[in-house]
Amino acid sequence: MQNIAIFASGEGTNAENIIRYFQDKKTANVAVVVYNRAEAGVKQRAVRLGVPAVYLPKAEFLDEQKLMSLLRQYQISFVVLSGFLVLVPDFLIRKFPDRIVNIHPALMPKHCGKGMYGMKVHEEVVADRDKESGITIHLVDEDYDHGRIVFQAKCPVLPEDSPEDVAQHVHKLEYANYPQIIEELILGERK
Repeated sequence: MQNIAIFASGEGTNAENIIRYFQDKKTANVAVVVYNRAEAGVKQRAVRLGVPAVYLPKAEFLDEQKLMSLLRQYQISFVVLSGFLVLVPDFLIRKFPDRIVNIHPALMPKHCGKGMYGMKVHEEVVADRDKESGITIHLVDEDYDHGRIVFQAKCPVLPEDSPEDVAQHVHKLEYANYPQIIEELILGERK
């Protein structure tokens, strides 16, 4: 069984969904949630589900010795980004090649890059009058919202949809697909 670390910055609804998905699985275990904002709601979600939650402010997250020591402590072999708003440092990408995955709330390469997260993405989708949006699950490299795409799912965007409506459609896709794609990556079923 492989141990997963989830990195998160916000409320943690996706993190909670992933934790619940793997609770009864023999393929992987969410061993720790690492969060970088002291007020992040993900802490309470993780603790409530019996998963250790460790606060690492950005400066400590970017410290190779501190972060790698923490990941060794929990015997982490796979990293999942879940609403994590810090660029993953090069040392971590080198230590976990093709074993760091992220989800973006749009169809990359559109509406992505530095500063494009959460409601900002959905506002841009509506402002651009896109006819569809969705999710992109990708392996992480040295750039924001870049790296090899392993999965995309689409949802329609209707002319009357607000950014909040688009967010609801996209969240449904995230919850339905992200845990399963993570598992497929861990098992080597998805390249």
